[in-house]
Amino acid sequence: MAETTLGAIVDQVEYEVERGKIGEFSRATRTESAVHRDPEAAAAAGFERIPATLTHSVVAGHYRDQAGFVAKLGLALSRIVVGSVKWTYLRPLAAGDALRGIRRVVGDEPREGKRGGTMRVVTLETDYRDAAGDRVLTVREVLIERGTDACDPR
Repeated sequence: MAETTLGAIVDQVEYEVERGKIGEFSRATRTESAVHRDPEAAAAAGFERIPATLTHSVVAGHYRDQAGFVAKLGLALSRIVVGSVKWTYLRPLAAGDALRGIRRVVGDEPREGKRGGTMRVVTLETDYRDAAGDRVLTVREVLIERGTDACDPR
């Protein structure tokens, strides 16, 4: 079970918050507020631009080398489950934002499972900055790699 250096950069990603994607996420997540689709509704609610839905940053996954970061961490993709994801906003994301995210390792430790066996818990944080360099969002992800004994079907 490899451990990764705390603070190590796992990957970087750049993407634009697109108005069309905001609408798609709004429909997919059954977000009822018109502020995510209608510029007038957004303005009436006090937004300069159409705001993204709260989980919109998952779009970054489409621009990342997922297999590359898993390999860099020495994880086995078939044994990974997502333990949790937490979004901390400093301001709402909005259509037209150009974001750059840097994902770092902030925790990496073995733990004993409740049913026996060892698992690895890796905590990652991605700080997203806008075109001005201001931090706008931090995403904290906890990945759990189940031990090989936990995957044994016997």
